[in-house]
Order: sequence, then structure tokens, then C-alpha cells
Amino acid sequence: MIEYGINKTGEGLQVFEPVTLGFPSREYLGKTGFAGTTLGKDAVLRSGTIIYCDVIIGDRFQSGHNVLIREKTRIGDRVSVGTAVIIEGNTRIGNDASLQSMVYIPTSTTIGDHVFIGPNAVLTNDRYPPSGIGGLVGPVIENHAAIGANATILPGIHIGEGALVAAGAIVTRDVPAHRLAMGAPAKIRDLPSALARGTPGNHGIG
Repeated sequence: MIEYGINKTGEGLQVFEPVTLGFPSREYLGKTGFAGTTLGKDAVLRSGTIIYCDVIIGDRFQSGHNVLIREKTRIGDRVSVGTAVIIEGNTRIGNDASLQSMVYIPTSTTIGDHVFIGPNAVLTNDRYPPSGIGGLVGPVIENHAAIGANATILPGIHIGEGALVAAGAIVTRDVPAHRLAMGAPAKIRDLPSALARGTPGNHGIG
């Protein structure tokens, strides 16, 4: 394992090389003694995983292959991050979240507990690239929300608790709690009755 900075790992860590912990952000290039990666117990890190400095991750974390997690990210317990996922810096992810393969999470995104994000979903944080007008504002995904495969979430969008975003949707406005967003651009609809009666987070739309 390649290590930079001062890393802390819990018991039961499984590493499938090559894995890098504590990779320095720009401000720490060429320096030593900075805070690296903190990992809870029983983590599984698969080959190609790179986790930057100043990242704190809870217990029973799992990464797929070729995962990148940037600096100042905080991740809760029992989180699964699939192959080729990119999580940019200053992001917050709660407990029991599942990010499927090739998901992109931009800087300054907030993701709650029991959130499911399907493969190839893209969250964004820059409304007028590359002008920088308005700054970088990532989406907020509330607890038990689910986002289907290939969906796109625009900057600053709020996905309410238990809401669903259908596969392929392009979400340009907030999605209220326990509602469904589908289409391009997405329209807000009631949840189908079968889903509305289901267990939160068990939406099966990915």
C-alpha cells in the first residue's frame, strides 16, 4: 500500500493492491506530517483505489476497483462505492449509502443515509461552466432517496427524502420528498402506488 501523510486504519482492513491512502492535495504536495486517510474497522479496498488526505470514513466501507475519493470528504458507516466512482472533495455521505459503478459526485455535495445512486449517474455543481458564475454548489440528496442509472442532477438541486429519480432523467429543479422525477427535463409525478407502499430506499429503479 502506498501511503502519504499520517493515516489511521481500523481493524480488519482488507487491501487488494495497488491502493493509495492519504494522497496529498495541492496544498500538501512535497510536504509530510499532514492528516492522511482515516478508515474505520472492516474496510475492503479493491485495486486501484486512491483516497486523498483529510478523508474520514466510517466502519465497513467497501470500494470497487479504480475508485477516487478526494480531500475533505466525510463518509459514514457501511457505505459501498462501486468501480470507477469519482467523489470530489468536500463531500458528505451518510450511513448505508450505495453508489454504483461509474457514478460522479462533484465538490460540495451532500448525500444522506440509505441513499442509492445507480450506475453512470452524474451529479453536477457548476451551472455555467467554465465561467464560475455563482460558484460551485453541489446537489443535496436526502435520506432514502434513490437515483436511477444514467440520471443527471444539476447544481444545487435538492432531492427530498424518499424521492426517486428515474433512469435517464435530467433533473433541473428540486424534487419534493416521496415524489418521482422522470424525463428530460424531468417532470415531477406521484410515486407509483407499489413504490409508495414499499420500504424506503428499496426502489429498484437503477
